[in-house]
Amino acid sequence: MISLLEHPLLSEFPEHRDVIVQLKTSDAHFRRLYEEYHEVDKHIVRIEEQIEPATDAFTEGLKVKRLHLKDDLLRAILT
Repeated sequence: MISLLEHPLLSEFPEHRDVIVQLKTSDAHFRRLYEEYHEVDKHIVRIEEQIEPATDAFTEGLKVKRLHLKDDLLRAILT
């Protein structure tokens, strides 16, 4: 079950599901970005659920990183 705090890429861009699945299997760079995006997202969720302590600045930095990864992934999806 997905937490309400999670932002899985397939949920963020359901209209691009087929392309995402295809890129995950055929493009190593995309797959690395995809995995990094989900690791950062999981880290943010652990912080927001207070499982893991972190400063606000650190958390915001992770959120910015997640946003940049999401932008990079969307660019790859749309090209």
